[in-house]
Amino acid sequence: MRNALFIIMIAMAVSVFTGCLLAEDAVAGSNPAIAHQSAVTPDARETFVVGGQVVAADGEPIPNAKVQLGTATASTDVKGSFQLLAPSGDNKISISASGCTPLVIPVSISTDTDLKFELQLSATTTVNAPVDNLIPSALTQIYESDELERAQPGQPGVPVALPGYPSETASGGVKAPQYFAPGVAGDHGEPIAQYIRIGDFLFPNNLPANAHGNGYADPNLLIPNAIGFVESDPGAFDVRHGNNAVDLAVAYGLVSRLEPFVQVSADPRNYDFVSGWSPGNPQTSAWLGMEIAGGNGFLALPEHRHQYKVNGERSYAFGHHQLTLFGAGYLGQSRIPGLVPIDLRIPQDTIDSRQSDRTHTALFIASDTWQTTNRQQFQFSEYLRTYSLDLRSDFGDGLIRQSEFRTVSGGNTSYNQRVNSAISFSGGLDFRRDSPRNAELAHADATGVLQPVTRNDFTISDFAPYAEVDGSISRFFTYTAGVRHDEISFNDTDRLSPASSYHGIAGLTSPRGTLSFRVPNRSYLPVLAFSSGKAFHTNDPRIGLGMNRGRPIAISDANEFVATESVLGTRFRLSLVRVSNSQELAKIDPDTGLQQNVGPSLVRALTVSAQRHFSFGSLQATFARAEAKNRLTGQDIPEAPRLIWDVSATTFRLPARLRASSEFEYVGRKPLGDGLSALPVREIRGSLARSFHNESFEAGVHFLLANGYTGQTLETLQLSNETTPTQRVVGVRSQSYAGVTFVYHLKPAHD
Repeated sequence: MRNALFIIMIAMAVSVFTGCLLAEDAVAGSNPAIAHQSAVTPDARETFVVGGQVVAADGEPIPNAKVQLGTATASTDVKGSFQLLAPSGDNKISISASGCTPLVIPVSISTDTDLKFELQLSATTTVNAPVDNLIPSALTQIYESDELERAQPGQPGVPVALPGYPSETASGGVKAPQYFAPGVAGDHGEPIAQYIRIGDFLFPNNLPANAHGNGYADPNLLIPNAIGFVESDPGAFDVRHGNNAVDLAVAYGLVSRLEPFVQVSADPRNYDFVSGWSPGNPQTSAWLGMEIAGGNGFLALPEHRHQYKVNGERSYAFGHHQLTLFGAGYLGQSRIPGLVPIDLRIPQDTIDSRQSDRTHTALFIASDTWQTTNRQQFQFSEYLRTYSLDLRSDFGDGLIRQSEFRTVSGGNTSYNQRVNSAISFSGGLDFRRDSPRNAELAHADATGVLQPVTRNDFTISDFAPYAEVDGSISRFFTYTAGVRHDEISFNDTDRLSPASSYHGIAGLTSPRGTLSFRVPNRSYLPVLAFSSGKAFHTNDPRIGLGMNRGRPIAISDANEFVATESVLGTRFRLSLVRVSNSQELAKIDPDTGLQQNVGPSLVRALTVSAQRHFSFGSLQATFARAEAKNRLTGQDIPEAPRLIWDVSATTFRLPARLRASSEFEYVGRKPLGDGLSALPVREIRGSLARSFHNESFEAGVHFLLANGYTGQTLETLQLSNETTPTQRVVGVRSQSYAGVTFVYHLKPAHD
């Protein structure tokens, strides 16, 4: 029944998007939606840095304006400044911002250029962009696709590498990868929110009280080529963010088009095939993509990995509405090597060859932005998802299985009103319902048969209204102040111990705000912002084999100070973070079946970054230092990263039409508890590519130089040649590799 439902949803998604894409492009007409960079053929001409500022008629900078020059796009920061790379020659630059008349002017690029644009208030209704508030640009970091390195082409894992936020797949194989934030030990995503941006809607990708975690988020369903940009922000200060947005929120933004292409990546043990297509009419915002990947990994145990993905999006503009439809289907399965002692070489690189993971999900999202006037906007969004997990692991006490099948439904309604040039108001309502069924933890008995330890059907529903006001106090101070109230109901049916069934309601009111300071018309002075907010994540409602029921939600109080400044074309950013977390009985321990007692903690982190665009590419460096302490004992919180270094160079254009990208990432020793520490992890990834035959064909190499272990933690293991169990540091050995990539750009058939 589960597989049938999954196949039916995949068939529906493919048929919907195939029908949409094959329909006459004239139905959509001109598409004024925001167009981030699509997968187009690279230009072989010399490139230069085009920068400048976008201001209003009164000279005030306009943040979050969209600037497009050819296929390159950028968003202005809080000072109205932007930078992008553009090929030499004649072109047109377009600028659009909420409530302003779009501007399109011809430009001729022959050297690095600095421009200034003045936008006028719009006298007509448009659907150019959402009515965004002014403050988040001081806290939000936006990375365009050409600023990001593919994490591991042809390999499972996060689709792109985010500077300063390392990622890992804890047990290998197709197991869901996770980003990490400085000082944050949530290895299953509890305090890190993940979104997919569809139109103006942020779809929450986290899965609360997952069979394997307390806030699991799996980005494996996305095709990396479809990602046009990535946004990151602290999470706790935006009223739109709810469950899991404590220390970090990451949102994947998708391209508006995929120019027809076929891409093949391979290395000695793995392969990856990706294809994408958009209609011939360049004004039609629609695309369909697919990916097939597989292989055996680089450890001694063959993974027998298979992954299948289908993604598609269609955007319609009619009247004052912008309707965006998105569908995705994913099936992944593999053996997983699992965790092994880092001080020994284990045969086949696994302690149990029966470990495996099988996941499938189907997702459909519809979002409508209704721009009633140039100052007023409504949004209506809905989504439906299915998700299935069968994960078999061995952490030293024998084989276990964590499994579930769930349906997820929800939506959002929001309203934005710009009262005048100084004040804006926004409000909305989020609703979500997660319904896991047969959420089971099972242990293998002496004969190898899996026997259930816990089995539950439960439902978590979240009903959350929110409101926010932002504006100016004076010429120097701007603010945003809002509040969000989450009313969360838990309904747990324990199928093995009915007396442990549970129904309850928990509510949390979260005030949030940011105060920002800047000196008008003084671009050489920094922008300062201070933010404070309350955040939360839901806990697992099951008690497993325990006797006590913990708090249904974990509450955090967050504060952050941010300073940003641009000096000689280099953007510097300083962030100071303090997050205090409550004590709670969290997710169920897979070995014991008992709830884990997580003590109250305090996280403090400092992050410094610098970014510079050149005519030949861009450079970025990030340094982060953090500490995470138990507030009762003063001891270190295990597994929280303390030191992170990251240096990346992307889209470097070299002689002979060569392009190169590279990234160095270092994660220092992490305390694991009981006086033991993890080994440092070093990774250098990069690529070198060249185009041929008038840019229609591209060939390149990619590589990863890795040292260390991912997923390092403590486990008590008794190996086959030992008489007593011993506590050890365990992890999955990182392996270096190199591969090749070939891309063929098909010539679109224009109408």
